Amino acid sequence: MNRQSLLKPPRARLSAGQRQVACATLSAVLRYPDEALISDLPLLASAADRVPAAAGDPLRRLISHLASTSLLELQSGYVATFDLQRRCCLYLSYYLNGDTRRRGAALWRFREACRRAGFHLVGGELPDFLPVLLELAASGAEPAAVELMQEHREGIRLLGSALGKLRSPYADALLALEAVLPAARTSTAANAARLAREGPPSELVGLDPAGALGPYCPPDSAKTGREAP
Repeated sequence: MNRQSLLKPPRARLSAGQRQVACATLSAVLRYPDEALISDLPLLASAADRVPAAAGDPLRRLISHLASTSLLELQSGYVATFDLQRRCCLYLSYYLNGDTRRRGAALWRFREACRRAGFHLVGGELPDFLPVLLELAASGAEPAAVELMQEHREGIRLLGSALGKLRSPYADALLALEAVLPAARTSTAANAARLAREGPPSELVGLDPAGALGPYCPPDSAKTGREAP
């Protein structure tokens, strides 16, 4: 993965329907891999063919990786990437709010977006989980899903950069997402770089333990494990 492509990702011109297809595909491939995902890969590959190349090409590369790798290897790789790397957190409100009381208010906005669309989160999942936002955007029922991803674009950019540095196949999912979302603000790259240096704020109070993450590891620092939120 080339770092420049993460700094200036290609843009895709999508219809509303194409954006929904791309978001549904991204939601599927960014979830923990299981047998259901493997069986859905031909359908997901077909969906990737329906969106412009800026989003479709990286999606096809990731789907090809998922199809050519054993399920056990996919599952261990997913855990090693998203559960053991704090810079690869899929919970968007963590990047800008860390473990502070402010994150509780941020999570409320995500929950409200789900409620308005008639979505009910299962299994105790948090509403800022990126695949949840993508599923919500794919439904077309709640425009706030895209708005929330835009508001957390620095976190998305930092996640994509971290995955690229790890040479993770999932970096392609973030390239596709950058192509699908509306253009980022001009300040996004600078804010993402600052966030990479400083990490999210910390104030370990006022949060449900299920929503808490461990300390942020700045780039190139030692890595430690965490329990999945």
